[in-house]
Amino acid sequence: MNRRTFTKGIVATAASLSLVACFGLAGCGGNSGSGNAGQDAKPAVELQVFAANSLEKALPEVQALYTEQTGVTFADTQFKASGDLVAQLEGGASADILITASTGTMDKAVAGGFVAEGAATNMFVNDLVVVAGADSTITVSSLKDLASDAITSIAIGDPNVVPAGKYAVQALESAGLCTTKTADDGTITVTYDKSIANKINDGADKVGTVASYVNEGQCDVGLVYTSDLYRYEGIKSVFTTPADSHKDILYPGAAIADSANADAAAEFLDFCLNNADAQKIWQEYGFELA
Repeated sequence: MNRRTFTKGIVATAASLSLVACFGLAGCGGNSGSGNAGQDAKPAVELQVFAANSLEKALPEVQALYTEQTGVTFADTQFKASGDLVAQLEGGASADILITASTGTMDKAVAGGFVAEGAATNMFVNDLVVVAGADSTITVSSLKDLASDAITSIAIGDPNVVPAGKYAVQALESAGLCTTKTADDGTITVTYDKSIANKINDGADKVGTVASYVNEGQCDVGLVYTSDLYRYEGIKSVFTTPADSHKDILYPGAAIADSANADAAAEFLDFCLNNADAQKIWQEYGFELA
C-alpha cells in the first residue's frame, strides 16, 4: 500500500466514525428529551373554590401565598352566601373545593352528593356580634336592648340562605325576640316579637350586605361575624352575642366529590390549616382555627 492509499483509508474511517457518533448522540438526545417531558412535566393545576362570603378578604391572600410556593393557581373564586353556593352546585356548577360558614349548609352539600360523607373538616370558628356605625352612640348590653326605642332598624341576613342570618335568628329567639318553625325541607319561618317586628330587615343576600346596610346608615345595627369587622370600614362592634345563644359558628371545608383535582384540593386545604404564614393571615382577619 502506498502513502496516498493509506491516507485515504484513514480519512474514510474517520468520517464513518464521525457519522456514527453524530447519529448516536442525536438518538440519545432525542430519547432523553422525550423521557424528561413525560416524567418531569406536570399538568398545570387550577382550582375552583366556592367559599363563604365572609372569607372574601382573607382567602385570596392565602391563595396568593399558595400559588407563590407551589405554582397552583385559582380560578375566579366564588364568594357568596353558603346556601347560594350549594344552590350553584345543585344547578350544575363545578368546583374543586367548598368552604361554608355553617355545618348545616355543608350537610346539605353532603346530602346532595357533592361532598363525600365524612370528607369535610372544620376549619375556622367565629363569633356573632351586633354592629353599629363607626360614629354611632348606640349601646347594647344584651340582645333585649334591640327592642329599645333607641334602635329603629335591625339588619340580618336571610336565615334561609345566609348562615349569619340563621345564627342571628337563633340568638334573637334565645332572647325571646322571635319564634321559629323549620319545615321538613329545612325552610325556616320566623315570627318576630312585636317589639322588633317593624324594625327587622332580614332580606340581606349575604353577611357583607348586612355590614353595608349599617355602614351606609340604612339600618342602625346589624348582626354579623367578628371577622366582618376586619373586612368593612365604618362599623364597630357594640355587643358580642353569648356563645350559648346560637349554635357554634364553624366553617367546614371539603374537596368536591367528583373533582378531577381532588388531591390538589386536599393539599390546599391542608396548607390553609397547617402553614404558619397562612395561619397569620387568618388571624389578621379575625378567624380562629377550629
